[in-house]
Amino acid sequence: MHAQCYFGPVYNERIEMNQGALFSLCLTFRGKKPSVRQLQGDNVLNFDDLGLSTEILMAIKVKGYSTPTPIQVQAIPHLLQGHDLLGIAQTGTGKTAAFALPLIDRLMKNRVKARPARVRALILTPTRELASQILASITTYAKNSKLSSAVMFGGVSERPQIMAMSRGVDILVATPGRLIDLMEQGHVRFEQLEVFILDEADRMLDMGFITDVKRVIRQLPAKRQTLLFSATMPQDIASLANTMLYRPVRVEVTPQSTTVEKVEQKVAMVEKGNRLMLLRNIVRQNSNGSVLVFTRTKHGADRVVKHLEREKVVAMAIHGNKSQNARERALQSFRSGKIQVLVATDIAARGIDVPGVGYVINYDLPEDPESYVHRIGRTARAGLGGVAISFCDNSELHLLRAVERLIKRKVPVDSMLGHR
Repeated sequence: MHAQCYFGPVYNERIEMNQGALFSLCLTFRGKKPSVRQLQGDNVLNFDDLGLSTEILMAIKVKGYSTPTPIQVQAIPHLLQGHDLLGIAQTGTGKTAAFALPLIDRLMKNRVKARPARVRALILTPTRELASQILASITTYAKNSKLSSAVMFGGVSERPQIMAMSRGVDILVATPGRLIDLMEQGHVRFEQLEVFILDEADRMLDMGFITDVKRVIRQLPAKRQTLLFSATMPQDIASLANTMLYRPVRVEVTPQSTTVEKVEQKVAMVEKGNRLMLLRNIVRQNSNGSVLVFTRTKHGADRVVKHLEREKVVAMAIHGNKSQNARERALQSFRSGKIQVLVATDIAARGIDVPGVGYVINYDLPEDPESYVHRIGRTARAGLGGVAISFCDNSELHLLRAVERLIKRKVPVDSMLGHR
């Protein structure tokens, strides 16, 4: 795993760390060279070195955590110092603990009781599934503290959420729609807010929530610590980061290319007009196995599903225009084998963990080569084999070359697959 961290122009140090595999850290601090306690450097081998409180260390020890991940090594010291942070990291990098542990540490040390309807820290997430996961992690990490936490999302009764807010909470994890509903009813107020965390910002954009996010931000006090996490950095998210963060530390963690070495990778040189036919043939040849197809756009995903359905192939799409319930139904149907093919966009498919996926098809090569690594990592899990086939034409060769540079290998062209 490769990690980078930037902060101002003054101090630069490159560190090699062995954490299962070597990864690089580029850390830049404002002002003078930090002490070992501030930076930890290549001496960070466990959580004891990060400056977290004893109560938190006890909780994560019970959880079985021993060695911090790259993003935790980089982010936690900065967050304990109160800096804003821009984190570019995908699910599975340990980012929840990277922001939750220093958040809990801060709120424990600043002994202020949340008044009724008030929130001391807000974590905004795009889906109720992610909100529930984050709350569960926070409950575990904060079990030796007296901090209160609550979750807020749609699709369920408001009453328990309103009752939780009536007492005030230290940490609120919420999705934008339900949060705005209860804000407008006067059940959520931010006068005591100390920390705001926006998680999976690019997925918020993909699902059409950015307007709601900006609406929430306008209600927050200007004096606060702010964290923004995103797996990718489209222009709209970069612009949002510029407006909501003050002199942020930038932490970037990318997947390690060796995680895809066990996947059999192929390229099919095929024009866009012939891709539906080729996909149909691959699916038919793999009639007893699950196939995960990635498209670049939501419209493209729907078009592929319609074509497969006409060919009597059971398929569903998962993307940002689908409701949370529809996405969950599609994912469960894919896991259970009720559907053979799941067609997904990159952001909607984040976190998919389905055993036994035999084929990953890149119907469109991604613009971001890191997404290629994330995509094909959905197969060849738990010691099983897997095949990744990428459709490509001459106009996409630059995308293929970018992937090959990242994974440091050529992806062979299978001439038997291509249809020009």
